[in-house]
Amino acid sequence: MSRYSDVETTTYEAVADDGTRRLVRHYRRRFPPDPADHTTLAQHLVVPGDRLDLISFRYTGDPLGFWRVCDANAALDPDALVDDEAVGTEIVVPVPGVTG
Repeated sequence: MSRYSDVETTTYEAVADDGTRRLVRHYRRRFPPDPADHTTLAQHLVVPGDRLDLISFRYTGDPLGFWRVCDANAALDPDALVDDEAVGTEIVVPVPGVTG
């Protein structure tokens, strides 16, 4: 499942400097869910060299589900969860598709 699967799309009319008009379709802003609404699958201790895609794959079998780890930890900057300053901290790995 994509993190944008429940996000609405909208269209607006863009006008170029020369007056040319075109319709632009885009996703509306995505609001991440409250981290308290996630069900925890595991707590992962961050070690040097960790990557979110590999952490996601290790626990859930889905490397593309790294964004769920970000949502469960209220991370706006995914790299901050595994950078040098994060080594030694624990991050939540949520159960995919389960809240509460």
